Amino acid sequence: MPAVLADPMTLPRLPRLGREGTDWRRVAKVVTAEKHLEGEGFQVRRPFPSVNLAMADPFLLLDHMGAVEYAPGEAKGTPWHPHRGFETVTYILDGAFQHHDTTGGGGLIADGGTQWMTAGAGIQHIEQPPPELVAKGGLFHGVQLWVNLPRSEKWTKPRYQDIHPGDVRLLSSDDGSSLVRVIAGQVGGFDGPGVTHTPITYLHATIAPGATLTLPWPRDFNAIAYVLSGRGTVGVEEVGLAEGQLAAFAGSHHQGETDGLMLHAAESQPTAGKNGWEVLILGGMPLREPVARYGPFVMNTRDEIVQAFEDFQAGRMGTIPAEKLPHLSERDENLS
Repeated sequence: MPAVLADPMTLPRLPRLGREGTDWRRVAKVVTAEKHLEGEGFQVRRPFPSVNLAMADPFLLLDHMGAVEYAPGEAKGTPWHPHRGFETVTYILDGAFQHHDTTGGGGLIADGGTQWMTAGAGIQHIEQPPPELVAKGGLFHGVQLWVNLPRSEKWTKPRYQDIHPGDVRLLSSDDGSSLVRVIAGQVGGFDGPGVTHTPITYLHATIAPGATLTLPWPRDFNAIAYVLSGRGTVGVEEVGLAEGQLAAFAGSHHQGETDGLMLHAAESQPTAGKNGWEVLILGGMPLREPVARYGPFVMNTRDEIVQAFEDFQAGRMGTIPAEKLPHLSERDENLS
């Protein structure tokens, strides 16, 4: 799992949080990701939306792709498809994915790179493994997050951000044992490169076996942790969390001087997690707005969803070659 590696001892350190005076967020719920088939038939693990967690406002969907070792001819992607009303954030830990959209944005996302696509008023895009991965096979591992846009930003102009691995802000835990990658937002006074419409924080942490990672956290943000590989515990109550599981933290009680998250990696990690416990840590300011969603469109009202279908069929979400134009149907409801 390359996803940008560094020696934590050489990096700026996060502030040390005191056991006293910190309002430690407690775990409200643990969710095990469900398996789904997406696009042209590749499998994802999806902790939300699900029966147990409808959404994590302002986040709409989280898909975990892999880790999988593809045989020749096995790698698959998605056909051209539209989006409106939110942002897709695709983070590739191992292997590569190609993205192209109708604004001209796109390129190869590989080994720690992130594609941040703001669909806004409407866009079409395609996500495919590169030809060499299809031909030869190989390791692939990534995640895609959908971030809702507030009502005032639903009609913003589509935008594409290519965040190279070298752009990611690298930090160390307060004791120098663990590596934290800041892709977007802010933690401990350090900013990530991702430019967001909705206030969020997006982190990927590698927590050394047996080590504890503590993070200062904004009081008005929610917080979730999703395990990419390995095992450990979250919260001061030490709730167990393993690969494919997500912990949703409870809101702040405003009892301490600052809010904090606590994660502790197990001393013994699976072979795949020999470098440590790999965890995505996400948070954002809840929008608390009505959500109307159907397939690739997320708006505030049913009428806006109907309008999105009409605009797509009328060609108002960008133009791709006629022979590749997609056709929406009920089976496209979960396109990502």
